[in-house]
Formats: sequence, structure tokens, C-alpha cells
Amino acid sequence: MSESQAANWLDPFSGNALPIAQNSEKVIMDFLVENRSFFNVIKEPVEYLLVSLENTLTGSPPLVVLACAVLIAWQMAGRNQAIVTGVLLAGLGFIGPGMWEATMTTISVVLCSLFLCLLLGIPLGIWAGLSDRAYAIMRPILDTMQTIPSFVYLVPVAILFGVGNAPGVVVTAVHALPPVIRLTALGLRQVPEDVIEASASFGATPTQVLLKVRLPLSVPSIMVGVNQTLMMCLSMAVVASMIAVGGLGLEVLRAIGRLDVGLAIVSGTGIVVLAIILDRITQGPVELAKKDPHRKWYQHGPARLVWLLVRGVTGSKAGAPEQSMAADSAS
Repeated sequence: MSESQAANWLDPFSGNALPIAQNSEKVIMDFLVENRSFFNVIKEPVEYLLVSLENTLTGSPPLVVLACAVLIAWQMAGRNQAIVTGVLLAGLGFIGPGMWEATMTTISVVLCSLFLCLLLGIPLGIWAGLSDRAYAIMRPILDTMQTIPSFVYLVPVAILFGVGNAPGVVVTAVHALPPVIRLTALGLRQVPEDVIEASASFGATPTQVLLKVRLPLSVPSIMVGVNQTLMMCLSMAVVASMIAVGGLGLEVLRAIGRLDVGLAIVSGTGIVVLAIILDRITQGPVELAKKDPHRKWYQHGPARLVWLLVRGVTGSKAGAPEQSMAADSAS
């Protein structure tokens, strides 16, 4: 046996690679050409939603946006978190030129991605929580989605949807979808069976059991899923900037390309501050429910002020006829 034959026998991988890359590229490009209109149908509503939200945030006066953020934080997480939100967001406007606009762009991308994740993830999570077969089918798919590196999502999304903020929303939503599905299904599966049986024994239909028993008891787990999905959306800010997604992530990418330490610190600080704010706001409802489980959502925060005002107005209108009737009877 010659030396070349022995080398080929000991190294069977040299020169014998399967043409997977060429064939997969041909299949993907053919599929893209044939279904271009379908992907445009998906992209257009996402782009419309994103542009509308971004124009609203960037076109409104910063103090108005800041006041709305403080009110939302007050309602969702309490007065202390509202103060923290106001201070941190105001600080973002001062740490560097253009940071406020970049922050609003990042918030727009993150919120649109979160909306898509909740729109798809909660129904799929409910389905997986109620059906063992659906859960068995989804589990390996979710495992694959969570183990694939985030950079891998960029190539197919860029090919199918192009580059820009709207494709960035799509790639962020795909990357961040698994936690809300898993934790919604987990919450539904952890509801005690005796509670379900008790509600069914009192004549509740399966729909009533789902809406009035399973889902309310699953709210803490679902909110954890929302929180984790939101954090994963924000973690894609820098990665998605590689397909021309604007915001703080793009500033970090520019800082890396220029070796600009100052810009990297400023834009990185903005992402950290946003993560802290969004994390506290999404955890707020669960924490408030633990402190006072019997209090309704409209009995605290700015909604409570509106509720008291409405009660006062309706009470005064109801008391006016009674006072007039009493005056007539006295006369």
C-alpha cells in the first residue's frame, strides 16, 4: 500500500465532504424567490407597528415620555420604582449626545419584539400546558431554539427580510420566544389538581376552569416568562445591530469598530439602565400582589387617583337627587 493510499485511508474526511452548503444555499434562495411576497406580508405590519411606536417616542417631547414612563412604573411597580425610573431615564438623556434618541429606538424595538413574543408565545404556552402531545412536540423545538447561538439567527432573517429595524424585531422575537412558552406551560401544569377538580365539581366548564382557575393561578409564572423574554429581547440589542438595527446596540457596535472606550461605556450603560428599569417594572405586579393579594389593580398608583375621582363624582351625582327629595319633603 502506498503512502498516499494509507494517508487517505487514515483521513477519510479530506476531499469527501458532502455538498451541504451549496445545496442548502440553492434550496434557500429558490424558496426565497418563490415566497418573497409571503415574507413581505409578515414584514409590513411589523414595520408599521415599529415605525408608529418609534415616531411616537422620538417625536414626543422628552419630558412627556419621561412622565408617562414614571406613571407606568408607579402603576406597575409602586412609588419607589417610579422614582428610580424617572431618575435613571433622565440620566440617560444627559450621559451623551444622541443617547435619548438611541434609547427610544431601542425601547421601540424591544417593545415590538415583546409584543410579538406575547402574541405567539402565550397561546402556544397555553396549548402546551393543556396538551401533553403539543408539549412533547414543542419541547425539542424550544430546546433547539435556546441552544442555537443568537448570531445564527441573523443570516436567515437577513436573507428573508432584509436589514433594518423591522428585521431586527423579527430576529429578536424569534430569539426571545422560548421562555414565555415554557413558563406559561409550566404555570398551567403546576396548578393543583384538587383545585381543578373542585371547580369542575361545582359545574365549571373547561373554558371557565381555564379562564377563572388555571390562568389566574399561573400569573406569577407567566410574568416570570414575560420578564425573561423581555431581558432576552434586550440582550439582542447589540447582536441585532449587525443587520443595521439602530439604537444603543448600534452605538456599541460603532464603539467596537472605532475602539472608542468612552462611547462603549456610555452606550453600554444605557443598555444596563434599560435592563434594570424594564426588569423592575415587569416584576412589580407580582411583588405588589404578594404584599396585598386582595387589592385590585385600580386601587393603587395613578389608577387609584382616577378611581377615587370617579367615585367622588358619581357619589355627588347620586347624592344630589336625594338631597333635593329631602328638601321637597321638608317643605
